[in-house]
Amino acid sequence: MKNSNRVMAAVLTTALAIPLAAAPAQAAAAAPAITVEVIASNGSGCAPGTASVVSNGDNTGFRVRYRDFVAEAGGGAAVIDRRKNCQLGVLVTIPDGWTIAIASANYRGKAFLRSGASALQRTSYYWQGTTTTERKDVTFTGPLNGLWTTWDVAPVLTYAECGSQSVLNVNTELRVDAGASTGTSSMSMNVTEGDVDTLFNFSLASC
Repeated sequence: MKNSNRVMAAVLTTALAIPLAAAPAQAAAAAPAITVEVIASNGSGCAPGTASVVSNGDNTGFRVRYRDFVAEAGGGAAVIDRRKNCQLGVLVTIPDGWTIAIASANYRGKAFLRSGASALQRTSYYWQGTTTTERKDVTFTGPLNGLWTTWDVAPVLTYAECGSQSVLNVNTELRVDAGASTGTSSMSMNVTEGDVDTLFNFSLASC
């Protein structure tokens, strides 16, 4: 792997599968208006006020943006900075007669990993009150300097309650291991660093 700017991509290729007994009928009408709002944030990677959600505008999904989410190790980095995490509660308001599931997620960030260093990006999400949790783990190895992106496609669509307010819990972790490297290595998801955010794509259905 060359020590130059490059995009890292990991694509989960599992095909979407919808259990016939549980899936609502797919809607043919125009997408309804769906609103999203951060109602809770906790963790070393997202102090209150440093994470936000923005709707796509076409009701196909929303973006999570972080302003202070970086893990680093080696050099002068503190031990507690090797792992950073963020737990978000996103309130999703769904109009009557509709329901949604998270069909896929796209995570984007920036990494500077020296030779011998490695990093982990882990994200899980689930609808509050359900037992189904989707989880994505991706590892990176140095040398790496540049933007990275990973994709996560839900193997099974888990729908929220019809016409309700549902909370999507999103847990994200960044971890850096200096290994045999010298100097500081880092992994981040800060929106100030360029085209960096997490995109959740909806699957809409009528009830």
